[in-house]
Amino acid sequence: MSPHHRTSGATAPGDTVHISEMFRLVRGTAHILDVLDVLHRDRLALRIHDGAFSAMDLTARHPRTGELLSTVKFMVQTLAAAGELQRDLQRELTYDGLRAAEAKGNKGGRRPVVTAARAASVRAGYRGGQSIAALARDHHVSRGAIRTAVTDLLPEYTAVDQDAPAPELPVVLDMPGKVADFLRVADLEPAERAALDQGVTVRRGQGYTLRVTAVPAVHRALLDRCQPLDGAQGTPVISAQRKARREYENRVNALPDHDRSHRY
Repeated sequence: MSPHHRTSGATAPGDTVHISEMFRLVRGTAHILDVLDVLHRDRLALRIHDGAFSAMDLTARHPRTGELLSTVKFMVQTLAAAGELQRDLQRELTYDGLRAAEAKGNKGGRRPVVTAARAASVRAGYRGGQSIAALARDHHVSRGAIRTAVTDLLPEYTAVDQDAPAPELPVVLDMPGKVADFLRVADLEPAERAALDQGVTVRRGQGYTLRVTAVPAVHRALLDRCQPLDGAQGTPVISAQRKARREYENRVNALPDHDRSHRY
């Protein structure tokens, strides 16, 4: 859920929004300016307690135009760009570490609850007709742990339709930065989160796009996740975000069911 939605309905004009540091609230340069516009529109003050923005008055606006002072806007954009660069570098270092660990034979993620020693017994029991619930009780683990151990034996995995179409191939789509900023703080499925985290940032003037590689089904799922940007469910609409979402929607809708090209 975006910061806009978290503050909507929980505040009243004249309230002060307190955050520990700016990047707890926003996820990019353009996003910061959007958030400040929303706070100004709702007549909310902002108090940042730590970080580079803590000593700045981000609410300073021109008395006639009502726009952010040029000095404030410049400082916000400069500091936000530096913070975004730091996050990108941290992400690159994380992926480098994961690749190095994988090269040494180390697997990432949580260790399976059902150990290799018990997995053979679990699989044998499942083949023998025991239910997932019964196996979970016998081995004192959750049903999800049992399902993980017998994933390739489940009916939905083994019942392959001979006439089924070929699996979808990954395609590359450029996602507008405002859409990417919204999705980074949304509740995503693992495949959706992985596609977003592995996206490549492409700078475009003061903004950016995120080059995302994923199968069409994941692109469509990400499009569904950013539906609130179009004003769904009574959420406040920001025209720039709505425009960005519709731009992404046009690119996703251009994907055929089984796309084999490389770039849209």
